[in-house]
Amino acid sequence: MIESFTIQDIRIFKERLFLLLKDEPVFCLLDSCDYYNSKDLNKHPYYHDYDFVCCFGVQKILKCDAGNAIQKFQEFQNENKGEWMFGYFGYDLKNEIEKLKSENPDETGFDDLFFFVPETVATLKGNELRIYGNSVKLKDVFSDAPVFYSENPIISNKISFKERVSKNSYLEIVEKLRQHIIEGDVYEVSFCQEFFAENLTINPFDVYQSLGKISPQPFSSFVRIEDKYIIGASMERYLKKMGNKLVSQPIKGTIRRGNDAVEDEKLKDILLNDEKERAENVMIVDLVRNDLSRVCKAGTVNVEELFGIYDFSGVFQMISTVTGELLPEKNGLDAIKASFPMGSMTGAPKIMAMQIIEQYENTKRGVYSGALGYFAPNGDFDFNVVIRTLLYNASKRYLSLHVGSAITFDSVPEKEYEECLVKIKTVLKALEQ
Repeated sequence: MIESFTIQDIRIFKERLFLLLKDEPVFCLLDSCDYYNSKDLNKHPYYHDYDFVCCFGVQKILKCDAGNAIQKFQEFQNENKGEWMFGYFGYDLKNEIEKLKSENPDETGFDDLFFFVPETVATLKGNELRIYGNSVKLKDVFSDAPVFYSENPIISNKISFKERVSKNSYLEIVEKLRQHIIEGDVYEVSFCQEFFAENLTINPFDVYQSLGKISPQPFSSFVRIEDKYIIGASMERYLKKMGNKLVSQPIKGTIRRGNDAVEDEKLKDILLNDEKERAENVMIVDLVRNDLSRVCKAGTVNVEELFGIYDFSGVFQMISTVTGELLPEKNGLDAIKASFPMGSMTGAPKIMAMQIIEQYENTKRGVYSGALGYFAPNGDFDFNVVIRTLLYNASKRYLSLHVGSAITFDSVPEKEYEECLVKIKTVLKALEQ
């Protein structure tokens, strides 16, 4: 059953829906944070079906680790044709797509793959709300009752993030990665590090709301899986399927925002003309083109935009858009298997880059640098890249924040470290509120 409504005050609607979610043990909330509503949609190739999607209630659920997880998901998908499915593909599924391994420790405790068929799905585009499935629980969202906020403190004790890799060790590793590049092993490696906090109690709902105010991003996400939470402010699309069209929008190239509009324009120009950043971007674009060509019709894989400069909270990012037409004999999952993990989070060549990543990183990435999103009833899908994201295990009281940058021959270790700090600055600020 599908019901349609017109929402007069979207802010109040979201607030009431958010309060409803506090009693749900499993839910997924995806929010563009009005990003597209504030942009000139003719300036860049924007692709978005919804401004906001939320689902809760569990009809069926699948969670498993790498091994035969993708096969299990294929069976799950076949059993639930015509249903919405929400969840994520974790980075370590690479081990069953390619002959790879992950032996580093993981403290977050998330499964490598998680999807569920919800009882209720709400989609919002403009002021039009559509509810799929059971709408009973949403009746209070449309009432005139006042909105009450929790007065629970956001944090019960001061956050003290620890670095999994010391700065000096990080700088040494970047030099070793440059040596791999000099020796011809790879052209580029996406090297990531973890910051973490232990024995920490937070209110995930308050953290997500704080992050949304400080860093509203077009692929923001808030997921609860019982005692585990994904709190994300991603701005990167991994892969979207619309009928037989595939869209990938890799990010490579970052610079901070300025203190005013004049400085912003100067920084945007610096990023656009930075040869190192352009080289990083074009290498990943070529990798994405190669991935999509494995499942797309010959001659249909195109670069719709190269070196697009997009403005986000705290940073400017260089984004390129690659599209292709899916072969008739291929399906959406084939496209995911051909392109996962996304090139922007591995490097090139992809397999060798992932082997080197395993050698030099000292924790599993898990959900981080995986993909989170949904499959619609018609088989179309949209997934982000899990970056700028907090992973919180409430039972273990463990909070994780990964961040990385692309290492190339021209990389300066100190600048790469500074780029990592720029990327997580807004996330850390949200936690300090």
